[in-house]
Amino acid sequence: MPSLKEIKTRIASVNSTRKITSAMKMVASSKLHHAQVMIENMLPYETMLEHILKTFLASEADATTVFSEERQVKRVALVVFSSNSSMCGGFNANVIKMMMQAMEEYNHLGKENIIVYPIGRKVAEKAQKLGYKVMGEYSHLADKPNIADCINIAQELGQLYVDGEIDKVELLYHHFKSAGSQILTRKIFLPIDISEELSLDKERDLSTNIVTKKAQEYLKKKKDTQEKEKKEVKPLADIFIVEPDMNTVLSLLIPKLAHLMLYTALLDSNASEHAARMVAMQTATDNADELLRELNLQYNKSRQQAITSELLDIVGGSINN
Repeated sequence: MPSLKEIKTRIASVNSTRKITSAMKMVASSKLHHAQVMIENMLPYETMLEHILKTFLASEADATTVFSEERQVKRVALVVFSSNSSMCGGFNANVIKMMMQAMEEYNHLGKENIIVYPIGRKVAEKAQKLGYKVMGEYSHLADKPNIADCINIAQELGQLYVDGEIDKVELLYHHFKSAGSQILTRKIFLPIDISEELSLDKERDLSTNIVTKKAQEYLKKKKDTQEKEKKEVKPLADIFIVEPDMNTVLSLLIPKLAHLMLYTALLDSNASEHAARMVAMQTATDNADELLRELNLQYNKSRQQAITSELLDIVGGSINN
């Protein structure tokens, strides 16, 4: 059995660790709130623009663009979103695993024909270690999302696609559904998939950052209510009047959608990272509390045993005398 001094040292060490995890949890919670506000402010515009463009391309026979035409895939680009730091549970491990699965699917193209655009230091280090071509340094975006850099990346990818240097672009990131649920998502960025379901993304809970069973039940009820309303309300017909001409409209809409798709994925990944770190630090704090209870109990038992032993020695010595 460890001595009282050893147990006391262990208690002090666990207390120190608990202070760190508790502080990290509060910081992550604050950052998550800001990330939720950013998504909430931007999301309605992005989802409606995507809905309009895809409906327009699907309904108008003359609406053709190079960005919606499928072609044989000879070279592919993967835009992968991760974090720069650890201590966020399986956040980075999961997205890296998805990236490796995607690489295996395109393995027949050869490593030289698979390009990785890493948003985050963790995925950049992994891609370089695996020997794939890494384009650019975008680790700063994982900490501070920036629409200007997203526009630059989207323009670069669009130009490479138009020039025929890449034939397909995919986004790999965590979709932020709620503080307790982040879904790994693999989405085609180019060419634009007009066959994808044209529904607005309402499966989010941006009102709270508390991970509780009650919050999860609220999200489920909200989803059921929205599905019921969707069945009852008939959608309006999408009829478009194009001015000045179709090419001008498409040349403006498509770049805007590309910028916003990248920015949305970045905000999703950023919010998911903070949520994952908040949950991980909360779990670590709870484990520290449980360990402290066990150590205090062990300390009290050892102390009581030492006192009892000393009393027995005193009593025994008195009897002998």
